[in-house]
Amino acid sequence: MPGQRRSPAAGVLDTLGSPAVGALIGLAGLIVPVIGWAAEHVNLKVLLIVQGGLILLLAAGHLWMRKAYIHLRRANNLKAMDDSAYYDLVRSRLERELISDYSEIADGHLRVYAGEVPRLSALLVKTVTEAASEPQRILAADLTTDPTLLARRREYIAANRRFTESGGTINRLFIVRSTDLTTPDFARALLDLVGSHRDLGVTCGLAVRDRLRADQAVDVVIFAAAAALVEEEQGDADYQQGRSSVYFKGVERWADRFDETWGQGADSAPRTLQTYESAIRPMLDAGTWDESRATTTVDGL
Repeated sequence: MPGQRRSPAAGVLDTLGSPAVGALIGLAGLIVPVIGWAAEHVNLKVLLIVQGGLILLLAAGHLWMRKAYIHLRRANNLKAMDDSAYYDLVRSRLERELISDYSEIADGHLRVYAGEVPRLSALLVKTVTEAASEPQRILAADLTTDPTLLARRREYIAANRRFTESGGTINRLFIVRSTDLTTPDFARALLDLVGSHRDLGVTCGLAVRDRLRADQAVDVVIFAAAAALVEEEQGDADYQQGRSSVYFKGVERWADRFDETWGQGADSAPRTLQTYESAIRPMLDAGTWDESRATTTVDGL
C-alpha cells in the first residue's frame, strides 16, 4: 500500500520523540545550569526561560511518543523465568513481529496468513457490533469452489449468528463456476450451505463466475463501512494455506463493487439463486438428476 505523505509538524514531533534527541535535550538541561553557574554574569530570567523551554520540548516529545507508538510492557523479573535466555529470545521475536504488523495497521492495511484468517474474520464480525459501526451490515462475496470449506469455519459462523441475532444484517453472495453448478454433488453441497446460512438469518445470492469481470470475481467481506477483508490466496480445508489482506481505508469502493454484482430486481443475486434452486433442488430431492436440464437452467441465469 503506498505510504502517505507526512505533515511537517508530524516530522518535527517525530524528531522530538526520538531517543537520540531526547538524550541531547536532557544533556542540555544539565549543561545550561552549569554554564550559568560558572559564568560571571548570568541573566537568571534568561536561564529560567531556557530551562523551561527544554522541559517543554522533553514533555512534547514524550506525549507524542505515547500517542503515536505502541508501548510494550517489560518482563517483571527476567531471572524468575525457568530459562531466562529462551524466554527473552521468544519475547523479542514476538515483539518484532508485533511491531512489524503494527506499522501496517497504523497505515490502514494488515496482511494475514493461514490459520490467522478465520480467527481474524470472527474478530472483525464481533467488532462491528462492539464499535457500533454504521451500517450494522456485512457484505460477503465468496468464490465458492468447495462449499464444505465455509461450513467448517465454526468460529466465524458462530460470530455471524451472534451478529444477526443482535440485529445486524448479512448479505452473502456465492460466486460459482457454471460447470460446478451443473454437477450434482456440488449442487447439493451448495444448497445445503445456503440453507445453513439462511438459518443464521443471512440473505443469500448467487452469481455465475464465468460472467463476471475479473474485478467482480473477488473473495471479499465488507464489515459495515469500516473494513474489507480480501482473500488473495484461497485457504484449504484446515487453513494451513491462504493469505488475506484487511483494508481499513477505501472500503467504499469494495462495497460499491459488491452492490454492483449483487444487483437489483429480477437480475439480483437472490433472484438468480431462487431460479437456480427452484429447478435444481427438486431433482436432487427426488434423485432424478437431469444434466441437460441443469445446464439449461444455468445457461438461463
